[in-house]
Amino acid sequence: MKKHYNSKITGSGAALPDQIITNKDIEKMVETSNEWIVSRTGIRERRKLEDGLSSADLSERAAKEALNQASLHPSEIDLILVATVTPDHQTPSAACILQSRLQAFKAGAMDIAAGCTGFIYALTVAHQFIFSGAYSKVLVVGVEVLSRITDWEDRGTCVLFGDGAGAVVLQAAEEESGILNFSLKSDGRGAELLYVPAGGSAMPASLETVKNRMHYLRMNGNEIFKFAVRVVEDTLFELMQDKNLKPEEIDHIILHQANLRIIDHIRKHLKLPPEKFPVNIDRLGNTSSATIPIALHEEFMAGRLKEGDLVAMVAFGAGLTWGGVLLKW
Repeated sequence: MKKHYNSKITGSGAALPDQIITNKDIEKMVETSNEWIVSRTGIRERRKLEDGLSSADLSERAAKEALNQASLHPSEIDLILVATVTPDHQTPSAACILQSRLQAFKAGAMDIAAGCTGFIYALTVAHQFIFSGAYSKVLVVGVEVLSRITDWEDRGTCVLFGDGAGAVVLQAAEEESGILNFSLKSDGRGAELLYVPAGGSAMPASLETVKNRMHYLRMNGNEIFKFAVRVVEDTLFELMQDKNLKPEEIDHIILHQANLRIIDHIRKHLKLPPEKFPVNIDRLGNTSSATIPIALHEEFMAGRLKEGDLVAMVAFGAGLTWGGVLLKW
């Protein structure tokens, strides 16, 4: 009988641009106010990548920190997975560019596009490669430069998004730790609730698509909010029920940082204290596939993640996609 392996996180990293865009800055761009943005989203500021830099720069910084923390040389990595919807190019993949920068030439490399759920999808794929025994060391990165596809004239979306990257190293482990279970879901009927209309094979770039601002994100915020509240709670309970756990037994619940009201709604419904729910949306905005790995890294660096802690991570995003991972730190 073939042996299966546990997979655990042995290193984490994050990278953020230096430039900070505050709500006061956005007040100068569109008709809005700091009070309105904070009350509706919880966001006070976000990061914007400097001109001349790209998602590859953020990925490289986050990946190197994760590798250093795991005490691994890039040449030891078997596979690189990059979750993103804002790669440097349509082709080649962001993962191949990162592999070249790291000189991790032993590794296979591919991108995963699942919107804001991308990191959860990528982490689950990495886990499966390790569980099967195919690979033992996988680098997983969530990175977005959403400022490049944000319409800074659309007050409904420009207040929401930020740039950043988070990374983890996943390694095979014999002990009972690491990823305990996962859930991945999707519903393509909601594809147009959050999408970029032009730039693909259905609507190639043209003077008309550029003129009509069709290369920027478009979102139905009300429908996304209702969808998110439902699927986040459902996914949390699915993860817990599979292991016969109660909400109070989970030490850290790291939710996708899309809207503080969603996080607060889930927390209050579960009757759990705020300290179980890491929050960085106030400082970073919605960094899509990077929100969860950045929050995870911040929790670890702050000393709040202890050995044996149970961590639930749940995200939702374009596709529509959603999913979660439960792990023992």
